Amino acid sequence: MSRRSTVWLRLCFCAVILSWLANAPHAQELEPRTYSPSPVGTNFLVLGYAHVSGDVLTDPSLPITGVSAQLNNLVLGYVRTFALANHTASIGVAVPFVSGDLSGVVIGAPTEVHRAGLGDVQFRFALNLIGTPALSPEAFARAPPATSLGASVTIQAPTGQYVPSRLVNVGNNRWAFKPEFGISQPWGNWFFEASAGVWLFTDNTSFFNGKDKSQAPLAVAQLHGGYSFRPGLWLAVDLGYALGGATQVNGGSSSASQANTRGGVTLAVPLGRGWSAKLAYSQGFVVRAGGNYRIVSFAIQYRWFDH
Repeated sequence: MSRRSTVWLRLCFCAVILSWLANAPHAQELEPRTYSPSPVGTNFLVLGYAHVSGDVLTDPSLPITGVSAQLNNLVLGYVRTFALANHTASIGVAVPFVSGDLSGVVIGAPTEVHRAGLGDVQFRFALNLIGTPALSPEAFARAPPATSLGASVTIQAPTGQYVPSRLVNVGNNRWAFKPEFGISQPWGNWFFEASAGVWLFTDNTSFFNGKDKSQAPLAVAQLHGGYSFRPGLWLAVDLGYALGGATQVNGGSSSASQANTRGGVTLAVPLGRGWSAKLAYSQGFVVRAGGNYRIVSFAIQYRWFDH
């Protein structure tokens, strides 16, 4: 095999890893109770950690095998609720730090990549359209549970660490937007939720020394069902689906589209006045393209009211 072919295959390996890093945050999210109502004037400060591990599916026609990933993701987030036209709204921000080790075998030669640095910051605005109106904490505590229908927009900004001369980066060097609708239905101590949205991506026009990298829309949907044992203590079963998201470089042939299903469980536990913890586990059930990975996450949250 020629040196040019060997170099090209190594670039393919890096491109596969890059696509995995770019798509993992969008496809792996399994977050119950994001559309559950809260009183206005509530503040949430969250520190979370997630360990992501597993294999990356590659094109079987390429001599690239054994691609695996180990990622550690630390996230600091803040969310605040407020009243908007007598509806409850919220705005939040999440700042990630990512450290990853990725490896594989290219033409019989082991290849490894390590990256660490700040990831792309995410902002989220959500509005409760139908359900409990904007209420103070005292009035909210007296209100009976009701069906809630909400909408949200998540924006991912190109703030992460990015070097154009590298094929593998922590940041994506592009904007991403996810409009979404969600519904939350209480039923006694049980709760059920569903959401559907789509990630839309701008192009990365500085991909590997000036190339243009584009990505097709990635549709995502989630279902959650859970039980509240007492206030703050609940357990949920989670199911997610991702479809699309194929990538192209300079308008060339596309990578495989995702059609991936994953599931998991989430446990929330109160720790004291205003404090709570959340432990979650998820894994892929059906993975057509991208990462077939397991995620274990843990988060500490502190909640307080304006008055």
